Amino acid sequence: MANIAKLENIASQVRRDIVRMVHSCQSGHPGGSLGCTDYLVALYFFIMEHDPKFNMKGIDEDLFFISNGHISPVFYSVLARSGYFDVSELSTFRKINSRLQGHPATEEGLPGIRMAAGSLGQGLSVSCGAALAKKINNDPKHIFCLMGDGEQQEGQVWEAAMFAAHNKLDNLIATIDYNGQQIDGPVDEVLSLGNLEGKYKAFGWLVLVCDGNNMSEIIETLEAAKTLSGNGQPIMILMKTQMGKGVDFMEGSHKWHGIPPDDVQLKTALNQLEETLGDY
Repeated sequence: MANIAKLENIASQVRRDIVRMVHSCQSGHPGGSLGCTDYLVALYFFIMEHDPKFNMKGIDEDLFFISNGHISPVFYSVLARSGYFDVSELSTFRKINSRLQGHPATEEGLPGIRMAAGSLGQGLSVSCGAALAKKINNDPKHIFCLMGDGEQQEGQVWEAAMFAAHNKLDNLIATIDYNGQQIDGPVDEVLSLGNLEGKYKAFGWLVLVCDGNNMSEIIETLEAAKTLSGNGQPIMILMKTQMGKGVDFMEGSHKWHGIPPDDVQLKTALNQLEETLGDY
């Protein structure tokens, strides 16, 4: 059984890491990172069977692919806090010669990174390939993928969605960060997704819905997804989140998609986020 309080404490520290990393280099994407913190903490600290020693082949372990790579601050923090590399390296985020570049890339040789995730729309395709490979190799473990909701405007996503259903990739559990915001404004105003649940069902997916900022509900939904896997359908989780979750002045606005806090804003943010594991 998941220790929800412990996971929430880890999430608080990860949120501190995020705002400090983005502030330090005065560049990056805090909003979506804060919103997806609970999901990634749940995944890496409870749901997934994974090895921080890291092997690119990923045999006999669950694999995670991040498609919305601009939320690298949360990904790097969770990887470091779960043992993939030393947390002190978080201080090099987006700096010259750092392995922690703005968008994750395998070229940097950073443990935990399985694909370059700068160009939106590609992660589900990569995840489909990994899921099919596990099927061919009789590897029983799962593939997890995270995408953004604005990213659903990319055509490649829907090619992959068809591929997954056609090939019965029932070891694939994808999640959409459904915060309703993208770089230029609300998703509904830029290019409405309409009935996203209905679309994925029509494409042959099993669809679950959850509150992505409620740790208990995230755990419950991901566990349900694992239970439902193996039944011939890929699984999609529509995860409703608040962009900027945990920092009151960042919540719910696309403004914080890609701008850093200044010194005063950083202090305000840190006052709202408990230091639980020690700052790097």
